Amino acid sequence: MRHIINLEVENHSGVLARIAGLFSARGFNIESLSVAHAEKEDVSRMTLAVRGDDAIIEQINKQLNKLIDVIRVIDITANYYVDRELVLVRVNCPPNKRGDIQQVNEIFGAKVVDISNKSMTMEMVGSEAKVDAFMETMRPFGIQEVARTGPIAMLREFKKKY
Repeated sequence: MRHIINLEVENHSGVLARIAGLFSARGFNIESLSVAHAEKEDVSRMTLAVRGDDAIIEQINKQLNKLIDVIRVIDITANYYVDRELVLVRVNCPPNKRGDIQQVNEIFGAKVVDISNKSMTMEMVGSEAKVDAFMETMRPFGIQEVARTGPIAMLREFKKKY
């Protein structure tokens, strides 16, 4: 099962390397990672997507909490949360296919960010499932290149799901 873990960490050099090193040393894989400043200038928020059973996730949480630079660790998976991913995708797009691709873009709320004689590049933001569906719909056009963020997530104000 995929878990989304939010971390608040001290905002200084080396923190990301220590966290990545922790995962690497224990053989855990980070599926995706996003880092940026949080509400306070001296704090950064990390969103990690990792796969594992409850025992592995519990071990990850314990190890992260031991790091001195880590302020807070929250596995938000068992809570109500909002998550979004961003994808940039460039597809083959001769002029006679532009209308077809634009129809798909409208359905998914994607925006054209670049166009040439032979290709079109779109951006789309949504849940993992929505991004996956968009990618599957773009596949028949011939995907040339993809850049995808993985999730960023934030707890909602509701309490636990169960």
